[in-house]
Amino acid sequence: MGEPNTETQINFDENQAAVTTTKWTPQTDTAIFITDNGQSITHRKIIRRWNRLSRLQRSIIYGLLIVFAAILVFLYPTIFSNTMRGNTRKTNVKLPLGLFFKLRPEYASSNNLSLVNEANLKVSALRNKVSVNLEENEKRPLFSGPSTWRQYAVVQSFKHAWKGYKEHAWGHDNVKPVSGMISDWFSLGLTIVDSIDTAYIMGLHEEYEEGKKWVKEELVFTKNKDVNFFEVTIRVLGALLTNYHFTGDEMFLDKARDLGERLMPAFHSPSGIPYSDVNLGMGTAHPPEWSHYSTTAEVSTVQLEFRELSRATKDPQFEMAASAVSEKIHALPKKHGLVPIFINPNTGHFLPHATITIGARGDSYYEYLLKQWLQTGKTINYLLEDYMAAVEGIRQFLAKRSSPNKYLFIGELSAGSEAFNPKMDHLVCFLPGTLALGHANGLPDWHMTMAEELLYTCYLTYAAHPTFLAPEITHFNMPNDKESSDLYDNEASATNDMYTKIADSHSLLRPEFVESLWYMYQITGNVTYQDWGWQIYQSLEKYAKVTNGYTSLANVKVERPVYKDMMESFFLSETLKYLYLLFSEDRYLIDLNKYVINSEAHALPIHRN
Repeated sequence: MGEPNTETQINFDENQAAVTTTKWTPQTDTAIFITDNGQSITHRKIIRRWNRLSRLQRSIIYGLLIVFAAILVFLYPTIFSNTMRGNTRKTNVKLPLGLFFKLRPEYASSNNLSLVNEANLKVSALRNKVSVNLEENEKRPLFSGPSTWRQYAVVQSFKHAWKGYKEHAWGHDNVKPVSGMISDWFSLGLTIVDSIDTAYIMGLHEEYEEGKKWVKEELVFTKNKDVNFFEVTIRVLGALLTNYHFTGDEMFLDKARDLGERLMPAFHSPSGIPYSDVNLGMGTAHPPEWSHYSTTAEVSTVQLEFRELSRATKDPQFEMAASAVSEKIHALPKKHGLVPIFINPNTGHFLPHATITIGARGDSYYEYLLKQWLQTGKTINYLLEDYMAAVEGIRQFLAKRSSPNKYLFIGELSAGSEAFNPKMDHLVCFLPGTLALGHANGLPDWHMTMAEELLYTCYLTYAAHPTFLAPEITHFNMPNDKESSDLYDNEASATNDMYTKIADSHSLLRPEFVESLWYMYQITGNVTYQDWGWQIYQSLEKYAKVTNGYTSLANVKVERPVYKDMMESFFLSETLKYLYLLFSEDRYLIDLNKYVINSEAHALPIHRN
């Protein structure tokens, strides 16, 4: 305690803390004074005027005050919760754009500055909130337009890609953005179905509504045409379920149920392991023409979607069939948790001595082990056990360090010999995000350490090339590896640790690296991951943007790559969606505590059982 006219100031130096008491002075105090006389005069005037009011006038005032107080009491919980959400989730510091470019001059190109200026003019106009009935479903997220200039840039990219697709390939699966030609795979309008939830998240009402209208009026599953069971499940069924949960529109759920029932024949194999191909119109299923085997990743990457279809429709058949597949794979012998990439739907056994990889045909088996465990409220123990065993197997048998700089990478065990092959698909770059997600849910610290190191290696696969885009496959130099040394001499990259073969140098504009960046950003809040994502976004704009969208590239190793003339649906569904989420002020725009994200970037709710 002290005298009323003093204040206490605490000063610290390097060696000691000294407490000094100084007198208060009007020059140093910032308070505004109101004299007692002024207060009493004001009070007397108010009392005098109140006494002049009639009894009716006083009753009216009392009534208005009671109504106002009741309104405050009713609205207080909502105002308080919204305020707390904003205070806890806005973790980034906003810099004035001029200061930002002084600090980060590498971003201050004329193209970027013009883009930013345009963003400053238009970003506020795009903040129209999507109508959401929160009373109907408290878990339903509320999406606004872009909140940062980087997000605004990604929105413009989506609009450009959508416009090119709409003008040249509307209703078809994909557009060839260089030639303006159409490309059909399953004839299900993949680009529309796969990406309208991206439009919804971005607040693009016009694009969303025209896509929704096409789904409602044109999307049918009665054609006599074979489709890939896995691809249609993650792209179409997953998208329909996400749109249902985001909007509450029963039309999406009706379409999902229809599709789910038409996909069920895939499970009608002797073992219950799904066939790879389904004819939606005829209700038949069969193995691929080139093999009797199904792909391990494909049969084990449908469980999130079929389980959610059962929960949404209250029809258990979908979840039971898909869960049985996971149980059968759980019971099979493995190499320290690692699985071969082919499995026989007739016998239910793996192809002996097939390749073991975290890349193509193996990747999402590991991803869905963890995500199924999370989707079911961490209640199915064998899923967690299989995931933990698999990550330990990756660490022991597939994780190696390159020469000479010892970058961590994930190789594979070759078919037949099971010899180690220092080859890493770009697809493997999903793994850092999955490892970080596991660590965020209580798994060991070394999972996060591995995630951070592997993510940096993935970043280097971009930085090693003049386009700053990653190839489909990267090979790594190993100590005393003569073959790697010879290849490196002929196909040098920007680092001695890795090289890219001409046959592997193409880019499909895949999402896996930016996917992991978003996971790491949401979990850690480290804005370095946003900067890495922005570098990649700029490269997409510079090298992949063409008149009618964004095209895959034939060779990322050259300054002027040849176009492959294809825009995959996952570019809009995943790559641009993850970039948009990565650049958000709100790290939890799609909260990983409430949603699992399927292999095609479609969000599905987490259940408690």
